[in-house]
Amino acid sequence: MDSIHNFFNGEAFADLIVRFLFNLLITGIIVYFFYFRKTKRRDYLFTFLMVSTTIFLMIFLLDSVKIQVGFALGLFAIFGILRYRTDTLPVREMTYLFAIIGISVINALSNGKVSGMELLFTNLIFIIMFWALESIRLLKHVNSKLIIYERIELITPDREAEMLADLCQRSGLNIERFEVGQIDFLKDIAYVKVYYSDHNKENTADNIVKPGNFLDDF
Repeated sequence: MDSIHNFFNGEAFADLIVRFLFNLLITGIIVYFFYFRKTKRRDYLFTFLMVSTTIFLMIFLLDSVKIQVGFALGLFAIFGILRYRTDTLPVREMTYLFAIIGISVINALSNGKVSGMELLFTNLIFIIMFWALESIRLLKHVNSKLIIYERIELITPDREAEMLADLCQRSGLNIERFEVGQIDFLKDIAYVKVYYSDHNKENTADNIVKPGNFLDDF
């Protein structure tokens, strides 16, 4: 009987299922409704959900076998500060990733330590904060695009309005502001970074930089 109980503990298994589904529901709401519906980034949708699942199960099971919490937190902290070598993780995505990791750890380590109401309220705080911050116009994400601009006679401060109108007309974008970077008078071009509003979705190709990799200059 002891071997059967060690193999299948009904109470512990039910607790794992309930908490996992609860964590998946909370992280799914945040990732899908507040991030994916605006960015349409399926790659990060996959990453966030799998990171949430992995962290939750790892912390939950490590805590079940009495592994010290400091060791468990160290594991996810090391992963949280990693940068993907193929693509630098943007600040906004890093914030979502950190929040998803935090939520998963809270839900996993709360077993028997806090009441169900406290846990529910804590998760609701995350949802409300994401909803509020994503709804505030001042904090909404603004798309950016890097442009090689040849009409350098317009880059002077006194012709800023004229240059903005020219950029809007030629690009077809609702540009809110722009920044002028390096200027090449030999080629009569300037590197310009424009910020524009697009309520439909994010353009994942905006940060592809060629030639010269002048993104770091802004």
